[in-house]
Amino acid sequence: MLQLHYLPAGALAQAAPSASFPLFGVACFGPQTQGDMSPTAPPVAWVQLEPPAGEPALCEAWSTQGPLQRGQHGRVQWCGNAGLLFGAVQVHERALAQAETVPPLQEAARVAYAELFGALDGLGYPHLLRVWNHVPDINGMSHGLERYRLFNIGRQDAFLANGRNVVGASVPAASALGAAANAPLLVYCIASRQPAAAIENPRQLSAYDYPQDYGPRSPTFSRASLVSFGSQRLLFISGTASIVGHRTLHAGDVAEQTRETLRNIDAVLQQAQARGAAGMTLADLHYKVYVRHAADWPVIRAELQRAAGAAVRVIALQADVCRMDLLVEIEATGLQPTSQGTS
Repeated sequence: MLQLHYLPAGALAQAAPSASFPLFGVACFGPQTQGDMSPTAPPVAWVQLEPPAGEPALCEAWSTQGPLQRGQHGRVQWCGNAGLLFGAVQVHERALAQAETVPPLQEAARVAYAELFGALDGLGYPHLLRVWNHVPDINGMSHGLERYRLFNIGRQDAFLANGRNVVGASVPAASALGAAANAPLLVYCIASRQPAAAIENPRQLSAYDYPQDYGPRSPTFSRASLVSFGSQRLLFISGTASIVGHRTLHAGDVAEQTRETLRNIDAVLQQAQARGAAGMTLADLHYKVYVRHAADWPVIRAELQRAAGAAVRVIALQADVCRMDLLVEIEATGLQPTSQGTS
């Protein structure tokens, strides 16, 4: 069983012992603090992003049934139980600046994913379900390419070198957003001992099939992944935006971009329903919303509430999105109980 909680950072220490299941991974947003988590606390991925003004600073806290094991494998901090693992790795580009033949961000992406795959294989959780990538200065230019495109090259190099598919059914769900220019490249993930089903969106070209207009290497992610663990189905919907086919729609119109994004999420949800997640609705999902311009958040929030209900569970963050003409990106997670088995 996997649970997702949105909590203030100051509440993590109290939540850890009081949760129905122990925490096994956390992503916190904003400046890193020491906090008062115990030495046996789960890995914490600190993402250098802030919420829009007026919104609470929340952490994304994942809990699951024990017993849990935790440790460090190379650069990867990890925690896992019998079926699932949470892992986090960060790589500073400045530590790789001596690699003259490869742009530092490209090499940082390759190293981060090589370390991640080494940990997953070594620990026995070979299947990536969901990955979050935070790329410093994602829309900036370096070595003649947009930095997001350099990241995609390094990520795919690591996938190929470690025997992972870069197209098709085993490609994980993922998001790639910006972070502060001086931040490290941060990658955190949930992985498992069993594979998930990758889900694509009939309204969109699969990201791994994008034409070279979007860079020398296509992004390596599926639109969603769906997996069953005994009494629960887990649906991880990738970062989703106002893209139909492979083109951005509604440039400059944040309200319509949000509506188009939600149409895409609904299309993915319908595919998941056909694959076993029957009954899961937009109102059942947990959302994380990345807003390029903080002033747009009230418009985006209104559209999200119109689609998913006033009580929608959401974390809002100000972040650069992977395309300059995208004003908003939304990801979602569905945790659906089933009527069979135990996890």
